[in-house]
Amino acid sequence: MKVAQVTLRFDAPGGVETNVREIARRLAAAGVDVTVFASDLWDESGWQRRSGYPPVVDGVPVRRFPVRKRLVPGLTMPMMVGLIDALSESGADVLHAHSHRYGHILQAAAVSSRRRIPLVVSTHYHPADRREPTIKRGLLRLQDVLFGSTAYRVARALVVETELEARRLREFAPADRLRVIPPGIDLAEWAHPELDRPPPGLPDRYVVFHGRLASNKGLETLVAAVGEIPPGDRLPVVFVGPDWGMQPRLEAAARRAGVDGLLRFVGWQSPAATRGIVRGASALVLPSEWEAFGLVLLMGMAARTPLVATAVGGVPEVLEGGRAGRLVPYGDPAALARALVEVGRDGAATRAMVARAAERVQGYDWSVAADRHRALYRELAGG
Repeated sequence: MKVAQVTLRFDAPGGVETNVREIARRLAAAGVDVTVFASDLWDESGWQRRSGYPPVVDGVPVRRFPVRKRLVPGLTMPMMVGLIDALSESGADVLHAHSHRYGHILQAAAVSSRRRIPLVVSTHYHPADRREPTIKRGLLRLQDVLFGSTAYRVARALVVETELEARRLREFAPADRLRVIPPGIDLAEWAHPELDRPPPGLPDRYVVFHGRLASNKGLETLVAAVGEIPPGDRLPVVFVGPDWGMQPRLEAAARRAGVDGLLRFVGWQSPAATRGIVRGASALVLPSEWEAFGLVLLMGMAARTPLVATAVGGVPEVLEGGRAGRLVPYGDPAALARALVEVGRDGAATRAMVARAAERVQGYDWSVAADRHRALYRELAGG
């Protein structure tokens, strides 16, 4: 079987990117002929393009295409130049496109319709940011309806990560095509703590955030929350991940809150270093405005690190309604501060949550997700 995975960015930081990479490499290892079709974009926030990408990543061939911004009444919708012809000539038995409101979804749907190749779309759905102006939110909703009535009616299957995402998609997409396939984590990598290598110079005790330093991650709320914690309970915050333009704003927020000495920015780290950082943290915090799933939560669960996260998107589902980690409202520094303090003060509750999280994460593994994708491809391709 030949499968074309289509994504805007590949071999770059991000939840969608991790999902595509982990699934693709496991499918290839299982004998599936997988090729990734991606753009030359590295950083979407700053529209940073790169050259010199490796042609093969983890045993998976990768084809790159120049990306262009295509504006639809003020909305950026990236399109890959040459993608339609490449997919048409790929000989793929199944096309699998990732993300929502992106031009490559429409391009893949056009090829699927023309060539009668089954199309799968993993939406990784994100609703309109509540901070956007009303007109912008209306335009984004219009895009939802547009994709639901065009590309998603061409698709034979729409893969979502949680039941919450499925409910959102039912508002504008064909409900009978929805398939829930959660992402995963490489549990084998987390089974050997002696191989973890945290970078030198970390504080003895700290809270960790892992992910892109982006405006939708609620990081200014996190800094404000640190300022509301009594000085004796405050811990430094270690930020692990690439900066998408937020670091100066976070440093300014820390100065206003009087906690500018408590922020540590360590950038991107190797997998072994990242595991060491997460394992050594007093808590992993995810204060996002929205998360379709919250992949980083699985890292904290595997590391047996207490979790504090906003009750948005699929996060409550992943944390079992608060049984596997503390949930707080988005944008509420006081509530986030209380939850971070409770991690240390209420040891019995924290230990119970950590134990439940460690048990729950055993149900998530990338090998399971890859097997479910392979079964779906076989079904759509006629066996």
